[in-house]
Amino acid sequence: MVVNTKMMPSCAQKTQTAKRTIAILGSTGSIGTQTIDLISRHPEKYEVLALTANKSVDRLAEQARQLNAGLAVIADETKYRALKDALAGTGIKVAAGAKAVEEVGAMESDWLMSGIVGAAGLPGTLAAARRGGTIAFANKETLVCAGPLMMEMVAKAGATLLPVDSEHNAIFQVFDREHHDGIARLILTASGGPFRKLSREEMAKVTAEQAVKHPVWSMGAKISIDSATLMNKALEVIEASLLFQMPREQISVLVHPQSVVHSMVEYRDGSVLAQLGSPDMRTPIGFCLAWPERMETPVPKLDLARVAQLTFENPDPIKFPALQYAQEAMMKGGIAPASMSAANEVAVQAFIDKRIGFLDIERIVGKVLNATPKSTLTDLDVLREADAAARAKANEMIGS
Repeated sequence: MVVNTKMMPSCAQKTQTAKRTIAILGSTGSIGTQTIDLISRHPEKYEVLALTANKSVDRLAEQARQLNAGLAVIADETKYRALKDALAGTGIKVAAGAKAVEEVGAMESDWLMSGIVGAAGLPGTLAAARRGGTIAFANKETLVCAGPLMMEMVAKAGATLLPVDSEHNAIFQVFDREHHDGIARLILTASGGPFRKLSREEMAKVTAEQAVKHPVWSMGAKISIDSATLMNKALEVIEASLLFQMPREQISVLVHPQSVVHSMVEYRDGSVLAQLGSPDMRTPIGFCLAWPERMETPVPKLDLARVAQLTFENPDPIKFPALQYAQEAMMKGGIAPASMSAANEVAVQAFIDKRIGFLDIERIVGKVLNATPKSTLTDLDVLREADAAARAKANEMIGS
């Protein structure tokens, strides 16, 4: 299951008696910076062992100094000297390279934030799971790509997974883990992104600059574009199925533009439990950071009288085929979800680079998924091969 309940008393005791040691994968991204915002408001509760970033040397160095981190790691090895110089005289250790990032996941921290977007976040997250760590993860791709392997590793090592995505975090908060059979359905809400009211003809002309301007949430570029295509919801459906051990037929998506109801659990007696809150990622991050307790956050309190109206609608499968891709990937199983995710990463970057149009993203993902053979996901080598093949196929389509 998502959480190893045997760990709860010791974790609770830890928060009351000593600082909780923290490591953050992807500290300079949207999730990482919001995590640091919360940590910096409660310095007496947390000790930061390590921070990692991809290329942002100046920001990583600033964060490391602010939090007096033990270690700062830059994934881009060419930037090692720049980071070393930026932290000279601070006593903060410096490392570089993908292997060093993975080793942060393997560190004996009490709590790890997996905030690296895409498949790059997989090795560090798996390393934390392998050692039985407590992992707050915002990296959808970890479960989408390596779901069965990850969950097997979590169960074997006694790791704890705390979902940071607002939708899965909402379900986590209202999911009756002791009476799983009483649950009829999981309902993931989606804002619908910035283009839900546009026609297909209009969507064909949108730019990356328009796509990253999410109407409600403040997120990174890749996740914002995934929201615009609804691919983020496709990935979340796969993730929810694995996390909560629910078949795909019992997971549905509902468009909710106000983003106040973050997701719902429907029970067999007709009850529907929902988690509501202001659309601010610091709420689910704070929930995971303080778990199993709760912490004060600077998030504006939800004022339902001011919101006044909550609306819901079914997603349009013609305008947004990504949800159907998720169903197809889950039916195929094996390497199919990983191939879908990899193709999407390549296509989204190509759209950001102005090499393809917005609707080309779904076209490329659909064709790569359709060409993916049925194959069992037996180990990480198979996963790496599937990821590489899907990226090569997507790049070939983009080039042609």
